[in-house]
Amino acid sequence: MINFISDTVTLPTEEMFKSILNAELGDDVYGEDITVNTLESVAAQIVGMESACFMPSGTMANLSSILAHCPRGSKVLVGNESDIYIYEAGGASVCGGIVYEAIPTQVDGSLSIPDLEKGFPVDKEDSQYALPALICLENSHNRCGGRVLPLNYLREVAEFAAKKDVPIHMDGARIFNASISLGIDIKEITKYVDSIQFCLSKGLSAPVGSIVAGNRLFIEKVRRIRKMLGGGMRQSGIIAAPALVALKSMVNRLEIDHANAKILAEGLSTIKGININPDLVETNIVSFDVTGLNISCFEFINDMKKNGVQFSEMGHNRIRAVVHRHITQKDINDTIKTIESLYCIPA
Repeated sequence: MINFISDTVTLPTEEMFKSILNAELGDDVYGEDITVNTLESVAAQIVGMESACFMPSGTMANLSSILAHCPRGSKVLVGNESDIYIYEAGGASVCGGIVYEAIPTQVDGSLSIPDLEKGFPVDKEDSQYALPALICLENSHNRCGGRVLPLNYLREVAEFAAKKDVPIHMDGARIFNASISLGIDIKEITKYVDSIQFCLSKGLSAPVGSIVAGNRLFIEKVRRIRKMLGGGMRQSGIIAAPALVALKSMVNRLEIDHANAKILAEGLSTIKGININPDLVETNIVSFDVTGLNISCFEFINDMKKNGVQFSEMGHNRIRAVVHRHITQKDINDTIKTIESLYCIPA
């Protein structure tokens, strides 16, 4: 099976498996797991933050960050196409009494300054309104096809947030893909935000886990919230060890995934009935529309799965293909041939 469902399907490398056997362990809830402590220190340094906390999942990482930033009864501004808004079960409202305000997401994954401005009441002293306490950005942007937020845009949002006296949290699940795409150090991105979460278990291929990073006081709050949510782990160096390997050895190879994603997009663009612009493919995610084939996205997914290729649905009748280290150029060529054999009508 050629599996484009997500880069979460990646399996640990041999080096990662070996690291588990040699990991120094302790009780992480008491701060005694040496491997976890090392991972958190390395992660904070990589993203240019004071401190970091190892989390079981990206969802818990984002939720803990929102809860640490926002008091009950306040409001968080999120994109209406963001993972936080769509795929994380409304956790901030359920667990924190925090209101989501969905801001229109632009095609490039950005939230326009005028739209963000509308999220702030004209009179913040008016007791009728839930007041914004946080802006959330997503980079790279999943449902927008892996698009990367430009640095000049991040600078504009940071200036806007400073004037409004609210912090910015970045859902950087695939932030390394973003930095590789821009060809810059990740610190050039994170300097515009107050906190960030990033996943270790996607393209970096670690088996499980995410990181939240920010200033020291913020991370102390996050760590307490992690415990409250049930994320306090014991000898979690077992999963921190392969995560360390991922950070040290798997980042630069993401360029290969980006190149293969572009090859896939270009191949798809040659098939009549598939709507895709390869020029908009910036990272490892390829998003395309199949309505021109006169079938629904679900019919397409089912047909392809029967023929050995797995895709996922991405809303608005779009298909998502996520390229990762288990996808080869041969896999991509075979995928294109399979689609052509199923849907291309001979002249």
